[in-house]
Amino acid sequence: MKFASLGSGSEGNALLISTTSSMTDTTVMLDCGFNIKETERRLLRLGMAPGDLDGIVVTHEHQDHVGGALKFARRHRLPVWMSYGTYQAVRKDCDGVAFHFCRDGEALNIGHLELIPFTVPHDAREPVQYVISDDRFKLGVLTDAGQSTPHLTRSLSGCDALVLECNHDREMLANSAYPASLRNRIGGAYGHLSNDTTAEILASLDRSRLKIVIGAHLSQQNNTPELARAALCSVVEHETARVVIACQAEGFGWINIEG
Repeated sequence: MKFASLGSGSEGNALLISTTSSMTDTTVMLDCGFNIKETERRLLRLGMAPGDLDGIVVTHEHQDHVGGALKFARRHRLPVWMSYGTYQAVRKDCDGVAFHFCRDGEALNIGHLELIPFTVPHDAREPVQYVISDDRFKLGVLTDAGQSTPHLTRSLSGCDALVLECNHDREMLANSAYPASLRNRIGGAYGHLSNDTTAEILASLDRSRLKIVIGAHLSQQNNTPELARAALCSVVEHETARVVIACQAEGFGWINIEG
């Protein structure tokens, strides 16, 4: 299994997950927050074309995650998976798209990949995040949540790789120029994860198989890559897991999960 990011942050998110079995590739795109032209450009940068994709899976209806998903799927005749709550929020844009519903805990299979959605606390209609696996490895993704929950930590335990939101540094957010209402929303129970909270989540997980952890969805105003990296490294500094920070402009290139 391998994975790569087209970009990660409030201006757009998209993650590719790919595996090969019996000489056949399966590749899904998790979220698509970029317009069609930009998505195609970023795919090309990773050596991919729209025809290489087997489908798009959406976590929730916020524009930085779903903004380009339905138009891109319609243009390239790709199926889309989303929760029913997400569908209710975007249904006016679903004409001409082959879509499927998913729900918490029920596995969906796309080619050689199995994706298990799990619910998270976030200010959307029915937000889910995913654990993705093939016959060897497991990747956990958590890009939008306001707080930790027992269900969330159970879902993410035992993964070989993790993509975890490190949205903001609490002090930087508190001292930012954002209005109080926005600061409260971001730092609230249904907003986004701080570096400290993400480190606490990581510390609570079964990390016996963990090989790499990605810090993702960093705020460009209220965080820095150095602070996010320090928070994650504080948990895994004496372990074998590698820490990588995703960025808005480039995401990150292909990372192979190896045994």
